[in-house]
Amino acid sequence: MRSEAKTPDEYFETLPEDRKEAMNELRKQIKKNLPKGFKEAIGYGMVGYCVPHSKYPNGYHCDPKQPLPFLGIASQKNFIAVYHMGIYADPKLLKWFTTEFPKHSKTKLDMGKSCIRFKKPDQIPFKLIGELSTKMTPDDWIKIYEAAFLKSKK
Repeated sequence: MRSEAKTPDEYFETLPEDRKEAMNELRKQIKKNLPKGFKEAIGYGMVGYCVPHSKYPNGYHCDPKQPLPFLGIASQKNFIAVYHMGIYADPKLLKWFTTEFPKHSKTKLDMGKSCIRFKKPDQIPFKLIGELSTKMTPDDWIKIYEAAFLKSKK
């Protein structure tokens, strides 16, 4: 469900009541733990955390007018999603997360390449998502992103 919100605050104000508490806690954990240099914004119809053009002027290769996306959270039709590009691009980070997840949740991990899905808001391991948020700085992400992008261009 793509939101038409223009700001992160507007996005959170328009959430369904049964999702507000969980989404606000996700936002709180991410903002508290995300290394300095990422910027909160609306991107692709969700709240995202990106590397701004002031830090990475090239922007996102798919649309250079967009800042470099890193992490997003969204209230989708049937689940709450955390999109973490670092998990997609860094096998060591993916291994860390998949090893840690069972220690923080009784539910089975429901995950795609960068998307972690939670069907029940009360089963989100907020502290684990907060810890995941600490694992990569904007400089780390730029380096991994460029290595993956340049590698695919050769």
